[in-house]
Amino acid sequence: MNEKAENKKEDPKAISRSLRDSEQILGKLCEGCDDILLRKMRLGQGEGIDCLIVYIETAVSNMMLQDSMIGKMINSLQASRPEEIYRELKENSLGISDAKDLMTMDEALAAMLAGNAVFFIDGFDRALKISSKGYPAMGVSKAETEKAMRGSREAFSESVKVNTALVRKRIRDTRLKVKEKMVGEASHTMTAVVYMEGVAYPSMVEKFQERLDSFVIDGFMDSGVIEQLTEDTWYSPFPQFQTTERPDRAAMAVLEGRVVFFSDNSPEAIILPATYNSLFQTSDDYFRHFGIVSFLRIIRYIAAFLAVSLPGLYIAVTNFQTQILPTNLIISLAKAREGVPFPGVLEILLLELSFELLREAGVRMPGTIGNTIGIVGGLIIGQAAVSANIVSPIVVVIVALTALGSFSVPSEELSEAFRLLKYGMILLCSVFGILGLALGWMLVLIHLSGLKSFGIPYLMPFSGNDMNRRQDGKDSIIRMPLWMIRKRPVFARRDNRTKLRWKE
Repeated sequence: MNEKAENKKEDPKAISRSLRDSEQILGKLCEGCDDILLRKMRLGQGEGIDCLIVYIETAVSNMMLQDSMIGKMINSLQASRPEEIYRELKENSLGISDAKDLMTMDEALAAMLAGNAVFFIDGFDRALKISSKGYPAMGVSKAETEKAMRGSREAFSESVKVNTALVRKRIRDTRLKVKEKMVGEASHTMTAVVYMEGVAYPSMVEKFQERLDSFVIDGFMDSGVIEQLTEDTWYSPFPQFQTTERPDRAAMAVLEGRVVFFSDNSPEAIILPATYNSLFQTSDDYFRHFGIVSFLRIIRYIAAFLAVSLPGLYIAVTNFQTQILPTNLIISLAKAREGVPFPGVLEILLLELSFELLREAGVRMPGTIGNTIGIVGGLIIGQAAVSANIVSPIVVVIVALTALGSFSVPSEELSEAFRLLKYGMILLCSVFGILGLALGWMLVLIHLSGLKSFGIPYLMPFSGNDMNRRQDGKDSIIRMPLWMIRKRPVFARRDNRTKLRWKE
């Protein structure tokens, strides 16, 4: 106790025993902040003791209600003698849940700005943080971007506390660890790193936390900022984190030995490490028959190939290698292009960019209007372009199939990478033909083979499968029956990779 007292005296930011001093400091710091309320009152019998409650108006709007924790505390202190008030505050803060002693003014301000009420009392050398309902936030809603045929319909909210609770709801084990940290000098955004102790590699957790500590930022409004500041290879268009809005997907990732990161104001979690294969998987892949899941995964990989290659392949075949097509098809394509004033490359680019414009407009327009613009606009523009002989009908079909391919990729971030690569393939095929397509895919595979996400090969299990005794291959393009997938992926610690065993 003496050491603590000495340290406290040395700290110039320590909370003073004089309520007047604390009130003056708070008045200066909160000057011009009309939403921050400083409410004075006198508690106790006789002359009583002066006290001060500091809070953000909207975050603690019900603080004085009889059924609130703060209201109950104040009512109980009203009838106490001054010496009893100090004793009751020191002894477990009247048993109030999530009450915490704050020793410095910085701690008090941080607690208040986080949406809690902070209680100062004259003659008491510390403040008391009492949790309240906090800032207004969206509740748990239905998953919108990651739709699934089976499984939970819950989606993450914009509160770290709610999101970690949704994961805890699914993994009721004390080995599930939640490490909270404030990030941002101005925003003081609450973040949380969630992992399974004994399953996740400690070095992976430490490495990510080191990257969080390696920069100083004023503030950020979404976890996507942290994703860009902590990724391994900044210039790669391929996502090195997996994002999800589904608590069941995040819980499955934690059980696999991966690390999940949350931040306030962001209704999505980011999962690390990420691999090319994991970005093609969905949460309901494990709730359905392995046959249909394997078929759908093959469809997704084919869709990804079409999203990148189909426009370039059309240009290469029609401009260079026409001999690989049947004669009837060549004649049909030639008739379809009669009257079109643009070369094939410009024709493809014109329609692709028009579709990108429609997609962006549909995303930015509100509600059902956006969906209508995306569908009706595509049909009208395509039909009008064909009727005006600006593009040929086959190009409309090519662009439509390419768009369907990109929409079939489960990860939006990976789909965006394919959309960028598509234009590179168009350029290469317009110059080199089929050879350009082969060259483009060779460059992509070289890049992917050297890409890593927190030490894990990006093409796992297609490369480096021996790292886990070829167990990860059972859950790749073909998903084997669940009774055969007894090992966790390579993300988990070697000494704890068994996840399924049969009772003897």
